Amino acid sequence: MTKTLKLILAGLAAGAVLVAVSLLPVATWLLSFVAWVRELGILGVAVFALAYVLATVLMLPGSVLTLGAGFLYGPLFGTLVVSPVSVAGATLAFVVGRFVARDWISRRLAGRPRFAALDDAIGQGGFKIVFLLRLSPILPFNVLNYSLGLTRVSLPAYVAGSFVGMLPGTFLYVYLGSLVTNASELLQARGGAGGATNAFYWVGLGATLLVTVLITRTARRALARELDKGERHGRSPAPRT
Repeated sequence: MTKTLKLILAGLAAGAVLVAVSLLPVATWLLSFVAWVRELGILGVAVFALAYVLATVLMLPGSVLTLGAGFLYGPLFGTLVVSPVSVAGATLAFVVGRFVARDWISRRLAGRPRFAALDDAIGQGGFKIVFLLRLSPILPFNVLNYSLGLTRVSLPAYVAGSFVGMLPGTFLYVYLGSLVTNASELLQARGGAGGATNAFYWVGLGATLLVTVLITRTARRALARELDKGERHGRSPAPRT
């Protein structure tokens, strides 16, 4: 199978998945899955982890499952469950993206200095670039997983940057999920606690949102500087020998 044919088939498969996700009640199915996992006890953790990895590769809405982890396991244990499995799923998608299309992308970048410079910046920045991209919501999670596979970033830098950079957003969604009392409420992430406990949760939620916003703004500025630096490097003349 040629690289071009492989790329076409991958594009068709990705398009089919996106159409299916948009037309089918995927979110409702995921909610039913979360409710079912709750009945499995400790075995449910393994089932949930495998399903999360598969959902990530298939570009299904992982936010529903992340909220579900908070609902199932609470904010702390839920984060401990989601963080490694989300990185595992993201890494698998990264490897698929690199295997399918990286060579093709490299050939196309050869005649486009601007995009080649951006590719160089991502490759050289490694951990820092991936970390900032994960903090800054420039691209959706599932799209970013495959997109970074098309760049020069190394696998270790991708894994480490994703793990650290995804933690704030992961904790926020897990925390939101921990506020609900019924799986059907996960899409709205509305809490059912009352009194002082409810007030405590909302204060904590407000603080988490504030920190996430501040980190995101900082990441956007830093990412812009890094990419601009990479472009300038790509335009600079070659050193004399």
